[in-house]
Amino acid sequence: MNIDNYSDQEIVAALLRRDATVTKEYLYKKCYPLFNAIYTKYYTDCENPLELIDDIYVYILTPLKSTGRSKLDNFEFRCTLAMWLKIVVENYCHQLFARKVIINENIETDSDRFTLENYSIEADFSTLDREDLSRVLLMMPNVRYRQLIEYRYLHGKSNEETAQTMNMTMTNYYNTHLRAKSQFCNILRKEGLI
Repeated sequence: MNIDNYSDQEIVAALLRRDATVTKEYLYKKCYPLFNAIYTKYYTDCENPLELIDDIYVYILTPLKSTGRSKLDNFEFRCTLAMWLKIVVENYCHQLFARKVIINENIETDSDRFTLENYSIEADFSTLDREDLSRVLLMMPNVRYRQLIEYRYLHGKSNEETAQTMNMTMTNYYNTHLRAKSQFCNILRKEGLI
């Protein structure tokens, strides 16, 4: 199936019919870069961009109590579907989640396609044995990043508990968390563990 041959009207109709093939091809593949960019921009409670897509799918298809129509039912094609979706997702995240503060713009992100395979840092901890995990953590050059990863993922502390343990504000924590995960994942990739 080539979703590029579909018009926005056809895609919307298929989404409203809950067509699984069109939903997968459009939201989860074609629009993945859009969701990944917004996921990277906001500190959501989602583990990965795929969970954000799941949330938005439910959000745009749930009927409103006042009208009985969903947000997608109310799309009037005044702009492209992709533009409308970007605005809806940005507004959704802006209202519910804190924006990430990124100091270093050269941070490598997890935008590689391996995230499509339900990649998460928790999965890495469960598949690594203790020796590999200790080796990877020791390879992290930044001690604070290493501590954050240990508290958050190895010891299972919540974001708030980790921030408090490390004496950080939540805004500082979110920024540091993003960089620590990036550093940890880069080492895993270099070592061939993911």
